[in-house]
Amino acid sequence: MKKKYNKIILITAPSGAGKTSIVKYLMKHFPSLAFSISATTRQSRKNEKNGEDYYFMSEEEFQKKIHDKEFLEWEMVYEGKYYGTLKSEMSRIWNDNKVPVLDIDVQGAIHVQQQYPVNTIALFVQPPSIEELKNRLKSRGTETEESLKTRLSKSSFEMTFKKHFENIIINKDFKTACKEAENIIENFLKN
Repeated sequence: MKKKYNKIILITAPSGAGKTSIVKYLMKHFPSLAFSISATTRQSRKNEKNGEDYYFMSEEEFQKKIHDKEFLEWEMVYEGKYYGTLKSEMSRIWNDNKVPVLDIDVQGAIHVQQQYPVNTIALFVQPPSIEELKNRLKSRGTETEESLKTRLSKSSFEMTFKKHFENIIINKDFKTACKEAENIIENFLKN
């Protein structure tokens, strides 16, 4: 008898490449998917809700969860800004017989792939260029000149990790990128 493995979908990209928008598209198209809510120490943006978009917590709370080994993966993505995937979040989704979708940073995605090498798929969403990425981040209206410079530097670094991912989607045209992601996920869910 074939052993059953819980599936995991990882969507990763440099900040501003469009991964969250693609995740939202996939969530609408596949009822068997459930969004894995990440934990973070960053401040919420307007329209973000605790327990829906992220689990917002203090740095002290986050570090206690690290100490107590409550994270599947975690990273300090920016200075003093932690992000992570709680093990309890994965259990919650699997217990509902759903497939978790992790909207996750590049290094976190690599860590999850290493821990779950079977039945895990990762999509790396790449911006068409760093210049286009800069325009997208500026248009958010949430970045200072300093934070924009930091994000672009980190994004350039994260692009060097794309070789770790089997599925690379260049998000030049959003509809085309979504359709590519949809086809990859559809095939993954069939097996």
